[in-house]
Amino acid sequence: MMLQIKYLGVQPYLSVWDDMKRFTSSRDENTDDELWLLEHPAVYTQGQAGKAEHILNPSSIPVVQTDRGGQVTYHGPGQLVAYVLMDISRRNLGVRTLVAKLEHILMDLLGKYGIVANIQPGAPGVYVDDKKIASIGLRVKNGRTYHGIALNVAMDLEPFNGINPCGFAKLRMTQISDYFHPVSVSTVSKDFADTFLTYFER
Repeated sequence: MMLQIKYLGVQPYLSVWDDMKRFTSSRDENTDDELWLLEHPAVYTQGQAGKAEHILNPSSIPVVQTDRGGQVTYHGPGQLVAYVLMDISRRNLGVRTLVAKLEHILMDLLGKYGIVANIQPGAPGVYVDDKKIASIGLRVKNGRTYHGIALNVAMDLEPFNGINPCGFAKLRMTQISDYFHPVSVSTVSKDFADTFLTYFER
C-alpha cells in the first residue's frame, strides 16, 4: 500500500473539504492513501455532534458546519492541519485504532521538541499540562477516512476564546511555540510526515 504525502500550503477550508469528499467518493480499492499537510485561513468548524451553544463569540470569523466527528474547533494560520485520506478497511484498522495511532504519532512528534504530551480518557486529542495542543476529528465513509488532525504550532490562540473548544467550557489551548521556539509549520509538517511514516508505510 502506497501513501502519498502532499504539502498544500495555505488553502481555504471549503475548497479542501470539497476536494476530500471528491477524493474519497471517487477512490477505489487500488487508490493510494494520501496525507495532506496544510494551513487554513481563520475559520471555526462545527462537527456533526456540534452544539450551537459552544460558539460563544465568533466575531468576524466564519463558522462552517462540517461532516467530521467532534464539536467546534478553530483553524488558523500557524496551525498544522493533517488530513488523513486512508482506506482503513484495506488496512484492517478500526477507527478507534486509527485515532489511537494518530494520538501516538502526535505524542512522538512533540517529544522531538522536548514536549511531554498525553491523552485524556473520553476526550480525543493530545494535551500538555491539561491544555489541549492537538485535536482529532474524522469522517469514515465506506471504510475510508477523511478529515484528520489540527496541531497548534505557532499561532494566535485568542480565537479559541470565542468557542468552547471541542465542546469543553474553559478548556485551555496551547501550542508548540509555548515550549519550543523558533518553530514553523513548514518544519513541523516535515517532522509530522516522517513520524507518520514510522506508523504507516509509504
